[in-house]
Amino acid sequence: MKAMQLNAPGGLQHLQLVELPEAAAPQAGEIQVRIHATSLNYHDLLVCSRPGAAADKRIPMADGAGVVTAVGEGVTEFAVGDAVVSTFFPQWLSGRQVPTHFRTVPGDGVDGFAREAITLPATAFTHAPKRWTHAQAATLTTAGLTAWRALVVDGQIQAGDTVLVLGSGGVSIFALQMAKSMGARVIATTSSADKAERLRALGADVVINYRETPDWGDAVLAATQGQGANIVVEVGGPGTLPQSIRACAAGGHIALIGVLTGFAGAVPTAELMSKQASIKGLIVGCREQQQDMVRALDLMPSKPVIDRSYALEQLAEAFVHQQSGQHFGKIVVEY
Repeated sequence: MKAMQLNAPGGLQHLQLVELPEAAAPQAGEIQVRIHATSLNYHDLLVCSRPGAAADKRIPMADGAGVVTAVGEGVTEFAVGDAVVSTFFPQWLSGRQVPTHFRTVPGDGVDGFAREAITLPATAFTHAPKRWTHAQAATLTTAGLTAWRALVVDGQIQAGDTVLVLGSGGVSIFALQMAKSMGARVIATTSSADKAERLRALGADVVINYRETPDWGDAVLAATQGQGANIVVEVGGPGTLPQSIRACAAGGHIALIGVLTGFAGAVPTAELMSKQASIKGLIVGCREQQQDMVRALDLMPSKPVIDRSYALEQLAEAFVHQQSGQHFGKIVVEY
């Protein structure tokens, strides 16, 4: 089978298309899956672009979607022909004992889904949403579940809430679509007029250009008559967190997800405290949360926004497009 490997010392120039042996026959409790698509996330970019971030000959990519081709003894949840999608933390099935490392994450601590087939425990997958393509389903493992957890699990979203999303990456667009489907009002930030129009077309009620309005937290307050956003999907990190705190409603929730602007920075603690708002960091979610999300998506009209699709051997080119920041929604690789 074909696969992409990341050779030492890392970096996009060291991604190589290789031929590997066929996936092993499934043992008890396992399934074999023909992988048809993956999608790019910032986490994958860090693994592939930073020297020394992954072991030599690591197969990258945390997201994988495809079709079950064989099942091992004792597997009852899946049958041959089922469309499935991978989980980010294969060993975090449910519960509050959250992982604090990436040693079991596909494409990081273990080999991932940039390959044509794989055999894993059945619990490393869930069913994909009905009538979704493999490319669409592949966007759920990381970005989709992150947005779901931010809004539903941690944010406890209610109809009528105001949700603030930052930018037009995969997590933010998923959050916009999900929040609108759940009856929320959505405010979005962006850096261009073109992306602003596309965000409005997806249902954003208010769009703020953060380059034209650096103090966009005040603009969010103005757009909500001083009330602020009940849930902030914070993907920027230290460079945007102060404005997110300004934009947050009293008693609101900030889902701290991204490190796009760095790994540490100052926090306006007095303002956070005076608002009695909560900040909770999150890294994707567990299998049970993904199952809940898939059931909900089966009832929602929206589908993932896919910016561009690449072939497996074009993985490095896909990452270059991601680095450019020109994409709107998810970048996928199909094979």
